[in-house]
Amino acid sequence: MEELKSALGKVYLTIETDLENRWIFTDWQGYLTADNIKTGAKAYTAALAASGFCRVLNDTRSVRGPWDHSMDWVINEWAPAAAQAGLRYFALISTPETLADGSAANFYGQLTAFQGQVFDNMADARAWLRQYCPPS
Repeated sequence: MEELKSALGKVYLTIETDLENRWIFTDWQGYLTADNIKTGAKAYTAALAASGFCRVLNDTRSVRGPWDHSMDWVINEWAPAAAQAGLRYFALISTPETLADGSAANFYGQLTAFQGQVFDNMADARAWLRQYCPPS
């Protein structure tokens, strides 16, 4: 498990390679800066590439505030790079009616590099991901 910390020493992202489910699990927390998002997304994309998996379970329920400030980078730079690293299925868990949820909806409205879905709970997100890229 890898933890990324802000300049203030607070954990803003935990990355776990889930060998049992064969996906990368990310847990974002707090207020995210553009630098946090870029560093974090690159870190879990590297973990995905190293694992050879094709799925990411991305939990943003503990994010405070929107992340629209990074949307162009996420859509135009990160998403194609993540697809090249092997990402095919991306489940994002968000809390409905939050500013972060609005960012998530905006993200999926523009996403073309891989298949993604937004969920409001862990169980549904995990069930959706399990349909894809089963262990060989």
